[in-house]
Amino acid sequence: MKKTTTRLADGRELIYFDESDGLARDAVDQRDLGPRSPGSELRYDALLDEWVAVAAHRQSRTFLPPADQCPLCPSRPGHPSEIPDSAYDVVVFENRFPSFAMEAAVTGVASANGSAAGDPDADLFARRPGVGRCEVVCFTSDHGLAFGSLTPSRVRTVMEAWVDRTAELSALPGVEQVFCFENRGEEIGVTLHHPHGQIYAYPFVTPRTRRMLDSARAHAYRTSRNLFEDVLAAERSAQVRVVAQTAHWTAFVPAAARWPVEVHFYPHRRVPDLPALSDAERDDFGPLYLRVLRALDRYFVAEGADPTPTPGGPAPASTDTPAPAGVPLPYISAWHQAPVHLDRDLAALHLQVFSIRRAANKLKYLAGSESAMGVWINDVRPEDIAARLRGLVDEVGPVEEGAR
Repeated sequence: MKKTTTRLADGRELIYFDESDGLARDAVDQRDLGPRSPGSELRYDALLDEWVAVAAHRQSRTFLPPADQCPLCPSRPGHPSEIPDSAYDVVVFENRFPSFAMEAAVTGVASANGSAAGDPDADLFARRPGVGRCEVVCFTSDHGLAFGSLTPSRVRTVMEAWVDRTAELSALPGVEQVFCFENRGEEIGVTLHHPHGQIYAYPFVTPRTRRMLDSARAHAYRTSRNLFEDVLAAERSAQVRVVAQTAHWTAFVPAAARWPVEVHFYPHRRVPDLPALSDAERDDFGPLYLRVLRALDRYFVAEGADPTPTPGGPAPASTDTPAPAGVPLPYISAWHQAPVHLDRDLAALHLQVFSIRRAANKLKYLAGSESAMGVWINDVRPEDIAARLRGLVDEVGPVEEGAR
């Protein structure tokens, strides 16, 4: 893999990750972009002990442009885009509309707090600049593809980009956690259809990670063992919720799945983050992940097909009639990594993929119990989710290089 770093017209960094060494990346961004977006600010929620980012400039970000105006496609005559070159493999660049930015520390977008000096209530309304970094990861130059239709070798290139960016962003001053993720589908809230993901470098440890680490710390105190290792070992032993596994990875539906479709991917060797994966573990991830993603796109059968399988039901029998078309699954794919500085001995890298779709023509909305109280109610048994996915993964079969 060849890594080439350049700059966009407004000074943002752009990085090409190429699968061939022979490409010259000397195209120049000719756009007149004006000044960069102002930084965000963080406001402290004293009731929940959490930080909330306020980034009002993001209201003006690009929203669902037509395919011929996509800012993530390669540049062409008459359409300069975020990627100056005419083709690419994998590209990472600083988000034009970031939720966090290193410039926030320079601009001083927020004062230390929202109250006058000496105010005894100052800690209740604390503010600080939204220091950090937000990057976009373009998985392919082909606008019409999805991550699940990539080749294993391309997934390996994306993995190297994730590894590189996790290491680089972890070294930035003020960064406490790095989060690589993909949002797929308008139902999830995607504003650009081009296959892409994002990376956030947070200036704090996120609430979900803090909660998991607190649980892991309590488990270690009680048992002298690691919680994540015990969960993986128990799932691999029981097999009832395991979807698929390879020499280095296991994909399973968690026993207390919150979402109508949810799968976790764990490497068999506990590591804190993506850079800690071995070459063999990085190689082994793509073929497994692609099989599961392709199975997920078959999970719900297109509306009007007969019969419509129910979660947990058997896969359609093999006949001469083509199987009903699947419904592309909207999902969030989220890498959980250890914080940069804290509790790395407790944490365990894992990937969580989940969807808000609960039927071919129905979405799960977070209503009162989930949104207000944080008490989740799942309408589908996790064991049924796993059973259906196992059958679909078997249908997909091994993912060969070059096959889509």
